[in-house]
Amino acid sequence: MMFALEEQVEEKRSPWGLVAVMATLALIGVAAWKYVNWQLLASLDFSVVWDYRLALAKGLMVTLYLTAIAGLCGLTAGTVLAALSQSRLALVRWVVVAYVELFRNTPILVQLIWIHFALPVFTGWNTTALQSGTIAIALQASAYFSEIVRGGIESVPKGQWEAAYALGLPARTTWGRVILPPALKSMIPALVNLTISFFKASSILSVLQVSELMTITNRISNAVYKPIELFTAAAVIYFVLGYILSQLTLRLERAAK
Repeated sequence: MMFALEEQVEEKRSPWGLVAVMATLALIGVAAWKYVNWQLLASLDFSVVWDYRLALAKGLMVTLYLTAIAGLCGLTAGTVLAALSQSRLALVRWVVVAYVELFRNTPILVQLIWIHFALPVFTGWNTTALQSGTIAIALQASAYFSEIVRGGIESVPKGQWEAAYALGLPARTTWGRVILPPALKSMIPALVNLTISFFKASSILSVLQVSELMTITNRISNAVYKPIELFTAAAVIYFVLGYILSQLTLRLERAAK
């Protein structure tokens, strides 16, 4: 046993991993020195990002609003759909399956354009670009979230269901106290990762000129002709917020254990 532990320690202390990392960094450095246009990099002016910081901040707020809509509406409606998918009525289950498959298997871009341009023709209800984007992202999020919640519900041991039935608990208590709490704990990583995906996917709403981060970045870029600086800044913003959300996922997961 001791020999096995000593061998594992020696493997962990092996210098080959460090050598591989250093060699990779050296290759990246050589490639950067040879192929990167340093004169172009030196000419970049990132002060434009600071000059338009308020406009970019407003765009970011809209992006975060859309992300919150995806998370809150998706989780709420998705939980309801997941609960209905457990119904004993076949018609109810078929309706839920049809809804989920429709919004999961069609691109959000198609849904967005259909809601904004076709829905008013059939209903007479005109929506702004932001309203259309909110509806589209909420509908698709609810379909994706419902599958995650359904998987979490089905992971709850049957013994808990049987105990609730044996005690004669009402449906509201069974779902709110017995089934959903343990199911939600197991779903935290998937739910947050999906929310991060919608945070990034909200940029697709720029096709309708919804004033989210990507749309604002594109407008400023067209006005000042600084696309590299502005889109680099947008990429950094997306990365930083996505990283923060992923770290929150780890904290929530640890807290739930």
